[in-house]
Amino acid sequence: MTSTALPRASAPRWSPRLWAILIVLCGALFLDALDVSMVGVALPSIRADLGLTTSSLQWVVSGYVLGYGGLLLLGGRAADLLGRRRVFLSALAVFAVASLFGGLVSSAGLLIAARFIKGVAAAFTAPASLSIITTTFAEGPQRNRAVSIYSAFGASGFSLGLVLSGLLTEVSWRWTLLLPAPVAVLVLVAGLRLIPREASPASRSRRFDLPGAVTVTAAMLLLVSAVVGAPQSGWASAATLGSFAGAAVLLAAFGVIERRSPDPLLPFGIFRSASLTRANLCILALFGSYVSFQFLVTQYLQIASGWTALGTALAFLPAGVLVAVASPRMGLLLDRFGPALMVTVALGCLVGGYALFLRIGPRPDYPGVILPSVLLIGAAFGLGFSALNVQATAGVADAEQGLASGILQTSMQIGGALVLAIVTAVVDAHGGNRLGAPQALLSAYRPALEVITGVAAVGVAIAASGLAFPGARRAGTGPRRPTEEAERPEFEPVVR
Repeated sequence: MTSTALPRASAPRWSPRLWAILIVLCGALFLDALDVSMVGVALPSIRADLGLTTSSLQWVVSGYVLGYGGLLLLGGRAADLLGRRRVFLSALAVFAVASLFGGLVSSAGLLIAARFIKGVAAAFTAPASLSIITTTFAEGPQRNRAVSIYSAFGASGFSLGLVLSGLLTEVSWRWTLLLPAPVAVLVLVAGLRLIPREASPASRSRRFDLPGAVTVTAAMLLLVSAVVGAPQSGWASAATLGSFAGAAVLLAAFGVIERRSPDPLLPFGIFRSASLTRANLCILALFGSYVSFQFLVTQYLQIASGWTALGTALAFLPAGVLVAVASPRMGLLLDRFGPALMVTVALGCLVGGYALFLRIGPRPDYPGVILPSVLLIGAAFGLGFSALNVQATAGVADAEQGLASGILQTSMQIGGALVLAIVTAVVDAHGGNRLGAPQALLSAYRPALEVITGVAAVGVAIAASGLAFPGARRAGTGPRRPTEEAERPEFEPVVR
């Protein structure tokens, strides 16, 4: 058995092997987007079949977020220390099994449990796949191109998921949960064959910070659980306040552990990067507001307006198509304008889309209100997602790429949980659980839509600060020399 090294992608032309590896990694994001979009459209059918209230229904979404957001930081660091290929493939196998389980269960509790397990699996696949990309493709035009293709696969998965969800939900919402299982198996088989084994990096010899991992994971789980459970138990209830207090204590303990650890799970110096910090806050606003928007609009169209699941899916489809078409070209725009400007414009489009949707009435106006709103939201994701991934990982050392990716994904999922919990609480406070006339339901949803618009507006302000006060790279992690990029291999494939 001999080994050959797969060189880092720094040349303008990529080999067929590099393309194959990139497509496999993109398949994981495609799968995640497919799953999220299909479940979103199926929520009203799940609600009717299982007899759930609005606050209970959010757990079908938040159960996934709880596992995802609670374990992403651990998943990102595990990829750095245990091996990105190993973590990616193992978690993908768990995702496939959980998908099958979720489609076969017959109670709300088991469904939420299956969603939680899928979230846990995604917490390991997402940072592992993105960090393989960012350590394989040199920072600059090559990485921008790779990340834009990665984003295009996510958009394609989301778009296809919308259509498939509408079709499958007409038969049974269970099929929307079962379909990701065979897709995950296909990606897993391709990954086993194509993703080469890694050469052991220097960081692999470090000890795994087990006390830090246990403490921060428990803190994140408790925090996300408190956020998603607050609408049901009350924001001022003893359970909610106790959970927030417990999370604060655990986070403080984590800080103490990390300062004393010779090999910390989370080197706090990574936050010296102003671009990383802004990227995390902006993705929180982007994803958090959109998850809540889709949650409300799918119910408004199907419950208040009587649309079918397929009709609702097709209503959102133009956004996904726009992202799928635009994302592969984002690399050129990133090279020319930089991620800070693109993120600012993206969040501006998001605010415009939400603000326009506020004009909606009891009878949906698709050409005048819904379609323009959806197109603006699609433009926001097309411009923003690739730019945020590039912004968050720029200048970060290879040994911390998984960590940076995990932090970004954590912010995205916590944003989804936090904003959705707040929006659900606003809807409940205005009588959203009482399914009456469309006007009454819309009156409960409108204040929540205003909250969503406000969250996006805060994101614009944060993104714009990057234009006014561009931050320097984190100390000690400046750009690496081109020769180092080209000469140092990341993977070591095995040739039999």
